[in-house]
Amino acid sequence: MRSAADFHTHSLCSDGAVRPAEIAALAEAKRLAAVALTDHDTVSGIPEFLAEAPRYPELRLIPGVELSSRFNNRELHIVGLEIDVENQEFLDFLEKMRLERVARAEKMALKLAALGLPLPEEDWRPLAVIGRMHFAKLLTKHYPEKFPTPDTVFESLLRRNLPGFVPRVLPHPAEAIALIHRAGGAAVWAHPVFAAAGERAWLKRVLKHLTPAGLDGIEVNYVTFTPEQTALVSEAAEQYNLMRSGGSDFHGVGLPVCEVGTGRGNLNVPADMLAELDKRTAAIRNAK
Repeated sequence: MRSAADFHTHSLCSDGAVRPAEIAALAEAKRLAAVALTDHDTVSGIPEFLAEAPRYPELRLIPGVELSSRFNNRELHIVGLEIDVENQEFLDFLEKMRLERVARAEKMALKLAALGLPLPEEDWRPLAVIGRMHFAKLLTKHYPEKFPTPDTVFESLLRRNLPGFVPRVLPHPAEAIALIHRAGGAAVWAHPVFAAAGERAWLKRVLKHLTPAGLDGIEVNYVTFTPEQTALVSEAAEQYNLMRSGGSDFHGVGLPVCEVGTGRGNLNVPADMLAELDKRTAAIRNAK
């Protein structure tokens, strides 16, 4: 009996390090009941991912996406699960997001060049979904004496208010939720809390706004969560009648140790969450 799942993973189609097909293979190796591919602001890897389904008849492959949004001047991510990747409105929105990322990358490249850190355009321009992590990796490649790891790039250049940072133009999470619903999917707030002061108040403030906007679920099992954080988010999920979800946020080789399904060794996302996901998506599609 397969008792675990993973509803949050990434491939090289966004900022991961493995092909979409390998996500399925890694999930099968862990004997998971289900795995979702949720690349940032793109569904380009979903066809390759779903094509693996006949190879793994006991593994449910879930088409998903992780959308970036902004709430109260803070970036907030909404995972869409069971997305119709042929929905044209949704594809048009993702193309708009892609173009916004390119415009941001151009500004970031100019900032880095002005700081004496030029990067070859051919190294970043062709990337499908470019973000800060791509620039961090390129800087470690071209300037290893200054930046031995991507983390050192973020700490000195790419975090908010640092010299290389460029903010993104992002939609409100309510817009992301509505788009996910129109594409037949369920909307889940990803990694809602961090190890910072005031997170309980932040959690409640966001949910008071997003639950009326149609938020379906929240990640209660996440790779970095402590037992106390899981308990906090579980309590909120019950209070606001939200579907429970969770995942490893797997990105692949060369990043902090994290595996599909098990995270850093202590992650367990119950497979029975699938029943609630199916219930939510059926209601969303019936309401269309």
